[in-house]
Amino acid sequence: VQLQASGGGLVQAGGSLRLACTVSVLTSSPSSSPSVVGWFRQAPGKEREFVAAMRWIGSRTYYEDFVKGRFTVSRDNAKNTIDLQMNSLKPEDTAVYYCAAHPQTATVVVEDARGYTSWGQGTLVTVSS
Repeated sequence: VQLQASGGGLVQAGGSLRLACTVSVLTSSPSSSPSVVGWFRQAPGKEREFVAAMRWIGSRTYYEDFVKGRFTVSRDNAKNTIDLQMNSLKPEDTAVYYCAAHPQTATVVVEDARGYTSWGQGTLVTVSS
């Protein structure tokens, strides 16, 4: 699986941005599809943290508490993207945002970055106060 994140930029506090993660599954084998596509972020000097995720099949979504009600994960089948709509942005949301794919395994812990084996290059989101 190859992923590419896009859509970052500079926005004022209270504004919105929409990130897109283009997902390319390299073979037609069903087992090659990801189990979950997740969004993570890493702010300067901080650990990478989970933001949100979506099941590849079924589209169940997961959110970290600090983005619930503000961020929404959705899938655009026409563009083959997993999008992250970010509203009511705060300066503390400033970070590099990454999308990642979790393979199909017996156990999936969506919040654990260690389970994700394919990562996009990241896109910078800067929220000014």
